[in-house]
Amino acid sequence: MKLFSLAIAQMQRRSRKLKAQVGALSARQALGWLTANLLRTLRLSRDQIRGGRAIVKREGVWYVPLWLPIAIAMLLGSSPLWDDAARIAGRLSESAIHLISGTRQVELAPFFAPAVRHWSDEINRWAARHDVDPHLLATVMQIESCGHPKVISNAGAQGLFQVMPFHFAAGEDMLDPDTNARRGASFLKTCSGASDGVVGLTLACYNGGQSIINKPRERWSSETQHYFRWGVGIYSDAIAGAANSDTFDQWIAAGGGGLCASALDEVSG
Repeated sequence: MKLFSLAIAQMQRRSRKLKAQVGALSARQALGWLTANLLRTLRLSRDQIRGGRAIVKREGVWYVPLWLPIAIAMLLGSSPLWDDAARIAGRLSESAIHLISGTRQVELAPFFAPAVRHWSDEINRWAARHDVDPHLLATVMQIESCGHPKVISNAGAQGLFQVMPFHFAAGEDMLDPDTNARRGASFLKTCSGASDGVVGLTLACYNGGQSIINKPRERWSSETQHYFRWGVGIYSDAIAGAANSDTFDQWIAAGGGGLCASALDEVSG
């Protein structure tokens, strides 16, 4: 039993290492990472490139058909194919992380707004890629945009996770869902680390900035206090698997209903 426990612990350490290596990469970087590791695994030399159709192993040495290095060279040199190939590589790396770490698809609580549940698959994908809790990511999306990908606040916050412009790199499309999720999840993870994983403080930080964490709650702005209350209540009900949430209903009644109606029109159209 002790040996089994040690083996499990070693697999978990390798899983975390793989997440750190691959999960933090962009799709284009993931393609480069996978290609480099494939070549390193095969240890190719000119003598190992041959004719034929398949990769073969002889006396402990791998040999590859001529078409493989040609195909890789064409892929790397062809910009029209790059983005699609990078996307595929990113999806493959995410799938590998899921298989190795044993993570599974999380089903969002049924009380989340329809426009938020519309993004269920993406929320799971983003959560796995950026190593954040999918329930927490869904809670933030619920309060911030109710699943509306193009909404912009009066303060300039953008998209599904209402990310402020200063979080983006120059030239990034702030309303692109993947880009918006990457920047939003990154800041959410920063907040979680700064608050030692305390969910309420993480949510308050996401709304009011990291300085909030060291301030007494009574000194928070009323917006951040409301955000804390809505977020903790909705998240708690979500992880409990509740079919309904009184906090969610209160948030809808306090003004969220209009945002959700607009969001549903956007994702349905």
